[in-house]
Amino acid sequence: MGARWGFDAGAVVGAGSPGVSRAVHEGAGAPRSSRLRELADRLLELRAELKLGGGDSRIRRQHEQGKLTARERLERLLDPGAPFLEIGLLVAYDQYEGQAPAAGVVTGVGVIEGREVVVVANDATVKAGSWWPETIKKMLRAQEIAMRCRVPIIYLVDSAGVNLPYQGGVFPGQYGASRIFYYNSVMRRYLRVPQLAAVMGPCIAGGAYLPALSDAIVMVEGTSFMGLGGPNLVKGATGRTVDAEDLGGAYVHTVISGVAHHRVPDDETCAGKLRQLVAELPTSPGARNLPVELAVAPALAPELVYDLIPDDHRQSYDMRRVLATFLDGRPLDEFQPEHAPEVLCATAWLDGTTVGVIANLREMFRDPASGPPRFGGIIYTESAEKVAYFIDVMDRHRTPILFVQDVSGFMVGPEAERSGIIRAGARFVEAMATATVPKLVLTVNHASGAGYYAMAGQGFDPDFIFTWPTGRMGVMEGESAVMALFSAQLDELKAQRQEPAEELRARMDAVRAEYERQLDARYAAARGFVDDVLLPEETRDALILALRAALSNPGPHLGPFTLPVEGA
Repeated sequence: MGARWGFDAGAVVGAGSPGVSRAVHEGAGAPRSSRLRELADRLLELRAELKLGGGDSRIRRQHEQGKLTARERLERLLDPGAPFLEIGLLVAYDQYEGQAPAAGVVTGVGVIEGREVVVVANDATVKAGSWWPETIKKMLRAQEIAMRCRVPIIYLVDSAGVNLPYQGGVFPGQYGASRIFYYNSVMRRYLRVPQLAAVMGPCIAGGAYLPALSDAIVMVEGTSFMGLGGPNLVKGATGRTVDAEDLGGAYVHTVISGVAHHRVPDDETCAGKLRQLVAELPTSPGARNLPVELAVAPALAPELVYDLIPDDHRQSYDMRRVLATFLDGRPLDEFQPEHAPEVLCATAWLDGTTVGVIANLREMFRDPASGPPRFGGIIYTESAEKVAYFIDVMDRHRTPILFVQDVSGFMVGPEAERSGIIRAGARFVEAMATATVPKLVLTVNHASGAGYYAMAGQGFDPDFIFTWPTGRMGVMEGESAVMALFSAQLDELKAQRQEPAEELRARMDAVRAEYERQLDARYAAARGFVDDVLLPEETRDALILALRAALSNPGPHLGPFTLPVEGA
């Protein structure tokens, strides 16, 4: 098998993928930024740990039961050598005392028979595949990707059902487990998104509706069970003793009840059957016809990023060179490059497909009107107006947009307010929010304040949102928070020519430490604020796969739901 993100934590991904060429190794071997390298190494260690699921002993137990693990099943299901974009690997890693790696479910976007698909696979090595509150969050996110992007979704079911000690966060509520079946039904009846399900272990109680609301169900002989109640519940409710196979095994549901459609002898054959079913699906009618050129390798090697990104996240760097490590090696066609230059707007290419790129440039710029210098990473009135206009053009041209975030926020102060920055910012936000084209987001460093919102933050439903390990997502930095919380006390002490007491210093340090913890990219990933934390060498293939999946997105959307458009 070729290297995949889901299966080889240390691999450079998709080097052999069709249409994806290796970069020229300019800068390879250069001294790496200690900060980015350290964060990347920590991420790789965490990934490797999480991909073991419940650990070696539970993996052995799964094998002894005649079953493959969730990741082994996906390895056989997906095209060999094709990239797999895992969504939410870090979700809940820092909760439940480490007992819920990946929240017990593997979700992501992969390729089957050359076609992009969404996959959901219960990991039975983690508490028998039972559902934690975050399991629901991950499954809903996977379904929303399928709904928005109109790509098939495949469920590999092997779950004991609700994790009962946490049922209060799983069962009730608008976004509880019932939302999964709501999305099942909407995809089935209205959106016509293909749904395929394989029952490869237990599938109990309400969870049985997930495969039952799919277009086809495959069951594995001897290991799969599907029923509204298991043998113990049946005995307690009716007094009857029955084993799982006679109650709801593969034979019962494919021969007697007719609930399932295909019976296979083992997990290997099951994966092959699902691949066949995907190959038989019609092509998506909503795919966009975009200008496509021959893919060109990036001008710079991705490893160069480790030397480009400074150790101090407040320092400047060359964003154009960063872009050159994952975009096609063609010149950027910049839009108004000398006007409001703190934000780059350009037409570029990604694997031969035209994309609009909006990126914050973290540099210092001279004001052509002889005003004070402008700081990169800050959005001014002119840059907000420029970006809003560019987004409207991309939307009219049906060109997908890639937002590359390193934004500290909007400019503040008397001059900014008098220039109408609130109105300009509102135009920026509205243009971004109502653009109907696919939107991808990559956070490089800062994603702060209202600037994060304007640059297609998660609340505005971009199709995919990623970050590098250096990404810092929050209202403000820790030092700014300290000033906001303690400035009055510090000013008073300064007026009295006194130094802060040890207790006050400790409180200030505690605020800094807590902000630093919450600004860590892993913190955002653990809570589902981003789809994945990518390494620089993974970025190009991740963006290509995400873009291909998003091209059938008909837009505009409210969450996963298509909105009516006047005149359509």
